[in-house]
Amino acid sequence: MEENKAEEPKKSSFWRRRKDKAEEDKKAKSWLREWVDALVFAFIAAAILRSLVFGSYKIPTPSMEQNLMVGDFLIVSNLTYGPRTPMGICVPFTQWCLPGIKLPSTRIPGFRDVERNDVIVFNVPHEVKPISQKTNYIKRAVAVAGDTLEIKSKEVYVNGEKEPDHEGLQMHYFLRMNDRVRLSEAKLKSVGAGALQNVPGGKDVFMDYIGDDTYWVNLPDEAIDEISSWPELDSLWLKEVPEGQADAGYVSSRSRFNFSKAFINQDHFPKVVIPFEGQEIELDSNNWFIYKDLIERYEGNRLERKDGKIFINGEETNTYTIQQDYYFAMGDNRDNSEDSRFWGFVPKDHIIGKGFIVWFSHDKGVPRFSRILKLIR
Repeated sequence: MEENKAEEPKKSSFWRRRKDKAEEDKKAKSWLREWVDALVFAFIAAAILRSLVFGSYKIPTPSMEQNLMVGDFLIVSNLTYGPRTPMGICVPFTQWCLPGIKLPSTRIPGFRDVERNDVIVFNVPHEVKPISQKTNYIKRAVAVAGDTLEIKSKEVYVNGEKEPDHEGLQMHYFLRMNDRVRLSEAKLKSVGAGALQNVPGGKDVFMDYIGDDTYWVNLPDEAIDEISSWPELDSLWLKEVPEGQADAGYVSSRSRFNFSKAFINQDHFPKVVIPFEGQEIELDSNNWFIYKDLIERYEGNRLERKDGKIFINGEETNTYTIQQDYYFAMGDNRDNSEDSRFWGFVPKDHIIGKGFIVWFSHDKGVPRFSRILKLIR
C-alpha cells in the first residue's frame, strides 16, 4: 500500500513533464508556423506589388547613358500605363514560366498613356518567346502611336518638329587637334564625354585615334560648346553616314531583323507613321519589311507573297487594319544603342512601365552616391 502511494508521485511527475514538453513543442511549432505564414504572406504580397504596382530593374548596357548608367538600379512604375495581368504561370521574381501555357491577358487602366519622350521599360519585341519571358529593355519613346517620325543627320523629327533637347543625349563625333597636339583623356572626361566603348570588368575606352591628329569620341550636347572653345582644337564634326549611303554595320543587322531590311542606314530615315490601333495600311514592296513582324508576330496573322500578290491568312489582299498602338524607342546613347531603328516598333502589349527613380547605383562596385534617388527624366 505504502509502495503504491510512493509510486503515484513518481507517475504524476512523469506525466507532468510529458505534458509540459508537449506544450513547449506546441508553442515552438506555433511560433515556427507564424514565421512561415508571415514569410509566405510577405512573398505573395511582394510578388503582387512587383507585378501590379512597381518593379526593380538593373541597367546592364550603356544604351541610355548618360541619363541612365550601367550599374543603376531603377524603380519602374507599372501603375502609370496600367499593369498587365499575368500572361502565364510563372515563378515570382523570375522570368521562368511553365512552357506551353498562355493565359488571356489584359491591361488594367493606368493613369495615362505613353507620352512622347517617356523613358519606358518593355519586353524587347524581336525575341521569339512568350511576351512576358522576353528580355526587359529600357529606352526613350521618341515617337508614339500616330506620330510621323523622320531622322535627318541623326536628328529626330516628329510631326515635322525637331526632337527637344534633353539631358544626357550623346552621339559620336570626330575631333581634330592642332598639329602635334595630343588629346588628353582626362580633359575629355572633365567635360562629360561618354565612353566610346564600355568594357565590362575592365577600363572603358573614351577615344580612338584614327590618324591625322583626329580622334573618334562620344559626346553629349552639353560638351560641344566647351570643347569648341579649346585653343588646341582644329575642328569638330558629327560622325554620320551620308544620306543614300549604306552603312555596313546597319546592313549586317538584316540577318537578325526584318525591319532594317527596309532602310540602308540608321542616321537617315524617311518619314514613317508610327502604327496606331484602327489604322488601315496598304502593303507593297517598299513597306513590306516595315510591317512584316507587326502583322505576323505581334498580331498573329499569316503573311505571304506569291507571284507578286499578297495574302493574309490565305486571302489575297494588300490592306490590313492595325490592332493595337505601337511606339518608336531609341537609346539616349544614340550610337551605342540597338533600338527601334534596327528591330522596329514596340507593341503596346509589350510595355511594362515607366522609369521612375534610380534607387541605387554603382560603378564596378563603387557606389555613385550622387545618383542615388535621382528621378528619371
